[in-house]
Amino acid sequence: MKTKKLLFTALILLALTSCMSTSYFQVYKASPSEKLALKDNFLVYEDENCKVSYNLWDEGGNMGFRFFNKTDKNIYLNLEESFFILNGISYNYYKNRVFTTSTSTGSSTSRGLITSKSMTGINYLDLLQTNRIAATNTVGIMSSSGHSVSYNEEKIVCIPSITSKIISEYVINELLYRDCDLFKYPTRKQIKSKTFKKSDSPFVFGNRIAYMVGQTGNLIKLENEFYVSEISNYPESEIMELKSDEFCDQKSVTMTKYFKNVSPDRFYIKYNKDMDPWTH
Repeated sequence: MKTKKLLFTALILLALTSCMSTSYFQVYKASPSEKLALKDNFLVYEDENCKVSYNLWDEGGNMGFRFFNKTDKNIYLNLEESFFILNGISYNYYKNRVFTTSTSTGSSTSRGLITSKSMTGINYLDLLQTNRIAATNTVGIMSSSGHSVSYNEEKIVCIPSITSKIISEYVINELLYRDCDLFKYPTRKQIKSKTFKKSDSPFVFGNRIAYMVGQTGNLIKLENEFYVSEISNYPESEIMELKSDEFCDQKSVTMTKYFKNVSPDRFYIKYNKDMDPWTH
């Protein structure tokens, strides 16, 4: 009887352990310093010539931007004069790189030759026996062809009138932020948020963008700056939910995981617990 109780307890513990989340998410909320407004699920900066849109929501934070030309002329985005800034360190958008794309095709054929002959002799029972011996020779032939194209990174990006181009290069942060006020692997009741002002934020970041309207215009420079104003850690069960996809009034049979609260001013880092003993 005692053995059955122990077995039953072990099964319950195993079931509870399997239901516990081993994936966690550190979620960052970013506040724009100025001149950015929330529009159509983007944080948007706008002047008389352009509209620059951000959606930070991605693992590590997407610092790429969409540059929309509002004018009736070409706008020339100068990447050599444009930078990503993180905690006072600048990173170039133009890196003078060479990109290569390649394509290849291949085909293979094979042909074989089979030869055989008969051999007659006395077997171990002193009876006459005839055997046929066959040999196969197969030859494979393979041919391939392809080409590659190399091109230099653009220093100046031309954006035609009333069109957009997306510039993407950097993430904001990929390392877990740790603090004594934040449980590293919180339960639902242990979820807390650490808040910051710009003066004490661990991450102040943004883009400095330079552009020119027309080929003879003056170089115009703008800066979009953000700072992390809040950091929270969540178990996967508190930040994701299972939902059925739906299209034309038809629901999918299987369920898919989705984030509960997606916002253009937030981003996240996913991490696992494994055998980590740390509380914070």
